[in-house]
Amino acid sequence: MQHKTVIGNCELYLGDCLEVLPQIQSAHHVITDPPYEAEAHTKARRLLGKVDARVGKARKVENLAIDFAQMDETLRAEVSAHIMRISQGWSVVFCQVEAVHLWMSTLAAAKYKRTGVWIKPDGAPQFTGDRPGMGYESLIIHWHGEGRSKWNGGGKHGVFTHPKSDPGYGHGGLQNEHPTKKPLRLMNELVRLFSNPNEVILDPFMGSGTTGVACIKTGRRFIGIEKDPKYFTAACERIQNAYNQPDMFIAS
Repeated sequence: MQHKTVIGNCELYLGDCLEVLPQIQSAHHVITDPPYEAEAHTKARRLLGKVDARVGKARKVENLAIDFAQMDETLRAEVSAHIMRISQGWSVVFCQVEAVHLWMSTLAAAKYKRTGVWIKPDGAPQFTGDRPGMGYESLIIHWHGEGRSKWNGGGKHGVFTHPKSDPGYGHGGLQNEHPTKKPLRLMNELVRLFSNPNEVILDPFMGSGTTGVACIKTGRRFIGIEKDPKYFTAACERIQNAYNQPDMFIAS
């Protein structure tokens, strides 16, 4: 069952993206963080360091399960087809490095431009100690528009370095609304680089709405889709709060 909520310039859909996407005719760009691939659902990837308040600064290792299904080939192919139909400009899709070639295949009709990297300075080490830790995520970047691609980054590298947690969240701070929540500073940068003010950005996997908040902060419009009611509720609250506490200056 689908439900639509409109908050300012944001259209938020509660429902399965494969059911909602056919209703979306177009957007200027797609920026999204789909479900992780199978590699991210292993026990080794889920071990995170936490500060145990009972013993001060001592570390406690917890096995934190990811509470949503992994990406599969059918979902990737169907979402890619909608991205290619809907996007008039860029698509920026987060994925595990193991899946870069899979997204390149399903988005092959678009113009592949680069695989970017989000570096996490505060990423958890490999607590098992038997291999290097995973301190980054990949971003697969395609151009869907006519003519030559254009963005606001000039010759900037496709390397984006931001801590995982926004101030006050994670590592002993406030609990994140979503287990794979992206930091607002990262999404602000991506939205500014890959879109212009008043353009529409679509996120088929909205989660707790960080991309939507970034759109509000930078003067963009937003369409978000999320099928989990608790994350949809969190996204609506965060987006409403962003409108209630506007920035004095909206950067382009």
